[in-house]
Amino acid sequence: MTHNPMTNNTKDAYQSLVQHLTELTDSQEVDAILAALLTDKELQDIANRVRIFDLLQQGITQRAISQQLGVGIATVSRGAKALQQQEEAINKLLQVHRR
Repeated sequence: MTHNPMTNNTKDAYQSLVQHLTELTDSQEVDAILAALLTDKELQDIANRVRIFDLLQQGITQRAISQQLGVGIATVSRGAKALQQQEEAINKLLQVHRR
């Protein structure tokens, strides 16, 4: 994943987080790390992003998604762009989400 712009220190910290998350095997540990790193609002935003991906793949319009989730159209548009750019990774996420 290309995630810019980041300073070297920020990139190192981000890569450390990515590495740590890939090494975890317990979902409770992942939950604990995310809860420590993110605010309740940030966690909600991430959950909404997953829901946006899911609804977009179901063919729901961006405007309808915006209204259904109570998020701005720009938020849905960013989700649509991310879905186009990272479709394979997002499809894997959605397979888990839809179980």
